[in-house]
Amino acid sequence: MKKFASSILIFWLAAVVLGRLLQLNPNQIDLNGILSSPSFSYLLGADDLGRSILARLLRGVEVSFMVSIIVTAITMLVGVCVGLLAGFYGGKIDRALMQITDVFLAFPGILLAIAFAAVLGPGLVNLMIALSITGWVSYARLTRGQALGLRNRQHVLAAESLGASVPRMIFRHILPLLMSILVVEATYSLASVMIAEASLSFLGLGIQAPNASWGAMLRDGVRYMLIAPHYVLIVGLSLMSLILAINLGGDYLRDKLDVRTEQ
Repeated sequence: MKKFASSILIFWLAAVVLGRLLQLNPNQIDLNGILSSPSFSYLLGADDLGRSILARLLRGVEVSFMVSIIVTAITMLVGVCVGLLAGFYGGKIDRALMQITDVFLAFPGILLAIAFAAVLGPGLVNLMIALSITGWVSYARLTRGQALGLRNRQHVLAAESLGASVPRMIFRHILPLLMSILVVEATYSLASVMIAEASLSFLGLGIQAPNASWGAMLRDGVRYMLIAPHYVLIVGLSLMSLILAINLGGDYLRDKLDVRTEQ
């Protein structure tokens, strides 16, 4: 499974680089090739405007990687900061921050993302903002739970008794012990953000035409499933393979970094 997941990830990363090197135009329209089946002219066929599915697929995966990495970095930074403050100080600060977190947890994340995307309006930047607003809560809860236990560890208490500052105790003695857990959580978050980006684009709240997005391509392909099934199948299988590879990679990292797992 490890080799399978890594092979798929390497394939899609290479596809991003290849798409840039070949300088394919995903927006080039060919009225004579509308909904063409895979052929030598169109290796993966053409969409409803005669645009190359291959070119748009390569541009779409580039957008998916960019959105997922940026959103994951932002949500991880915000969530870890909130969780560390709540877990380290406890008391009123912990209760206040966790009450805010519980408000966000009271609603399904995708519904909140749809609501914020609808308010902010469609577009790439607004999409990332909407996903970032709703994605930090899992990191906050995870970090807070771990920090509560680590706060009373002997090495943290010893550093405190020696006069270490709060930032030093947090970033030198607590955060390094959380990195393995956070890396695994970030891996799963990448897949979740990709699905959310595709879902919002499918609903018309994400990447806008003529820019390529796998979610928008799925939305367009659904209308022609009976006469051009290759369109939606190619995009759907591509998205499925990438999400599966990332989740399998997360499972591997979880088992590898878990000190309780027998090697």
